Amino acid sequence: MTSLSRAALASLPASVTRPGHDIESLRTGVVHFGPGAFHRAHQADVFDRVLDSDPRWGIAAVSLRSAGTVDALKAQDGLYTLAVIDREPSTRIIAAHSDAIGPGEGAKLRTLLADPSVKIATSTVTEKGYCLGADGSLDFNHPDIVHDRARPDEPASVIGWIVSGLADRRAAGAPPFAMLCCDNMTGNGGKLRAACVALAGEWDAKAGHGGLSDWIAHEVAFPDSMVDSITPASDPAFLAKIAEELGVTDAAAVQRERFTQWVLQRFDLADGPDLGAAGVTLTNDVQGYEQAKLRILNGAHSSLAYIGLALGHETVFEAVSDPALGAFVGRLMHEDIAGSLKPVEGLDVQSYAGAVQDRFRNPAIRHLLSQIAWDGSQKLPYRLLDTVRDRLAAGESVERLAVPVAAWIAFLHRKATLGEKITDPLAETLAQAAASADPASAVLALRQVFPAQLAEDPRFRDAVTDVVPAFLEGRATALLAR
Repeated sequence: MTSLSRAALASLPASVTRPGHDIESLRTGVVHFGPGAFHRAHQADVFDRVLDSDPRWGIAAVSLRSAGTVDALKAQDGLYTLAVIDREPSTRIIAAHSDAIGPGEGAKLRTLLADPSVKIATSTVTEKGYCLGADGSLDFNHPDIVHDRARPDEPASVIGWIVSGLADRRAAGAPPFAMLCCDNMTGNGGKLRAACVALAGEWDAKAGHGGLSDWIAHEVAFPDSMVDSITPASDPAFLAKIAEELGVTDAAAVQRERFTQWVLQRFDLADGPDLGAAGVTLTNDVQGYEQAKLRILNGAHSSLAYIGLALGHETVFEAVSDPALGAFVGRLMHEDIAGSLKPVEGLDVQSYAGAVQDRFRNPAIRHLLSQIAWDGSQKLPYRLLDTVRDRLAAGESVERLAVPVAAWIAFLHRKATLGEKITDPLAETLAQAAASADPASAVLALRQVFPAQLAEDPRFRDAVTDVVPAFLEGRATALLAR
């Protein structure tokens, strides 16, 4: 079977949507670091739509570590399949990549970053790819940063390449490119700016003159962003299905749910792409969107996980399809969580909560509750306890919010008493507390999770301790009427 290519487009089934622009006319205006599945299913989809009316925004895909994806893109003329998996699935060919750069092609990358036609750089390299320490600042002891401090002309890290490209722009008197971090880190633009400024300061000191770090700090746009879309792995079964549907193989095919969200802080870019027309939400309150996602989407996910597992469910779809549990989580989202949020520019919180519920009901996404249940000690403070705190401050009831917290404690108790592994950084501490004679009080006493002011508030403490026995004794269903 032949591979997907420009020549193969004409032979694809009519059900497959072709690119809406002339592929031959693409020009590179964006450099993207980390062309993994999420980028190809998300940012590239956005720029593919922009390209339908403006050919200047082709993407050069850059992989600093692995050649697999860029080699596949090169072999397929930059084309790949985006399969949207939902009740009404769809298949589309993406033609957003005008170039691909892999390991060992540093000279080409440096030339491209220096090109004034490239006005935007984006990145999806996961949080660890930015070489940050636990406090969110640049880790100068990271091996890649140690290398980049000593050898600025041959960067190893993404941070090094960004600073190197900006340094070349400044030396040539050219305007900088805007740097858009698309990884899920709170305040990601600010963190990336600080990391780049820190490394540039080291380079300034090494060169014996200053200027670069200040120029980056004051002249380069690092807008905050938030991205969201479930993107399952492109496993062999999926790739085989795509080959059967298209009649050609596609080594770079990706799949995602229909819902997709890219929230981007407004920034100045002369004659830039019309990202808003392509579905990007431009706002001055990215933090508000992040909080809504954490509390509504992630808070509901954790609630479904712990309660759903107690009821014998395995996936999000199964849990939300349980009439009593689905209705309970709906009330939790629309009444308790949405009511705790401050107004956010451009966001209808109730509509967003409804969209999240609809995503949960997607039968094509198999999202395991057991996986969502991992690392509860790290997740619950942001996903549920912040909402509890705000509801208490407003004098509102937290009886419904206490149910998923109690479900987590009962989940820990079951794991501990059965000797099963608890996947959590505080696993040993949690297991010891949960296995005690009074697991509710013992877990609530863990200050790594529950601040004293919250755990000692009788409105919350009593609501949780009163509910835990129902989970331990198999009487959880009655709680869902709340």
